[in-house]
Amino acid sequence: MTDTRSRVLTLAGFALTAALLFAVAPAVLSDFRLSLLARYLCFAIVAVGIALAWGRGGMLTLGQGLFFGLGGYAMAMHLKLADAGPGAVPDFMLLYGSGGELPWWWEPFRNPLFALAAVLVLPMATAALIGFLVFRRRVRGAYFAILSQALAAAFAILLIGQQATTGGTNGLTNFQGFFGFALADPLNKRMVYFVIAGTLLAVLLITRQLFRSRYGELLVAVRDSEERVRFLGYDPARVKLAAYTLSAGMAGLAGALFVPAVGIISPALIGIVPSIQFVIGAAIGGRASLAGAALGAIAVAWAQTTLSEEFPAAWTYFQAGLFIVVIAFLPGGLASLRQLLTRRRTRTEGTPA
Repeated sequence: MTDTRSRVLTLAGFALTAALLFAVAPAVLSDFRLSLLARYLCFAIVAVGIALAWGRGGMLTLGQGLFFGLGGYAMAMHLKLADAGPGAVPDFMLLYGSGGELPWWWEPFRNPLFALAAVLVLPMATAALIGFLVFRRRVRGAYFAILSQALAAAFAILLIGQQATTGGTNGLTNFQGFFGFALADPLNKRMVYFVIAGTLLAVLLITRQLFRSRYGELLVAVRDSEERVRFLGYDPARVKLAAYTLSAGMAGLAGALFVPAVGIISPALIGIVPSIQFVIGAAIGGRASLAGAALGAIAVAWAQTTLSEEFPAAWTYFQAGLFIVVIAFLPGGLASLRQLLTRRRTRTEGTPA
């Protein structure tokens, strides 16, 4: 009975979310606000991956910017080559003096199928390699968090140092088209929004099924006690590796969709600070809840856009203070608030007068 009720509530919530994203938001928001929402939804996709790796698997991933950047740059490279035309090089390479020759590792990204595959394969392959080397040595906790953060910082520094081939600090920007659709056309920008919204719903649905599967239960067991899982004959490293790789794929997919929605990808969007902001959004909303993590990421991104305009110097302190308060007094995030209030009400009713 409980499972049926939970399933009905989930389907109702999913239908309501779809209605809000596909019907209400396009009807009431201007093109500018809708493009901002598209950006926030990309961050929500990253947060869903964090909920899988951290909320379910106990892996504090402070380096999701690395995978977000890999997916974003893979998409941006294809779009720049498509804008340049057959045999030509992107405009920034002529500006920064690359000699008018396209680097060999750019050439495969002319193929749209290769670019689409790279959006997922590059982040997931990178995460698989990192996870294989790290989890086999039983690196976890704060050590894993610091290592993942250092990799995101190293990737951003690498991009900055290769200005002639990556755009350096400025990154890649000024995209004209998206697989044959002109991004200057408001209708095509709305199409990009619908693609992002549909992707978020698909990612939420797939991840929820993963949560409810036997693997999801095993992942929770690894989070709570690796040694017991190992004693039962399972390899915790493989279990964690799968979750970490999937979360990287989600971040890479979000980065790829971010590029046509916002029109830029740069080292400033993938370094330490963005990686921490991804985690803050998931933590505030509730890292153990898919809906909570997604809504938290959207809310934090919206607050950053709104409050940073009014109080640019105070936003960072406000964000840090909010994160500390939530972690200290509401570890499960805002998604656990209802459960906490219900528990306290039950205790109060059960206390004799």
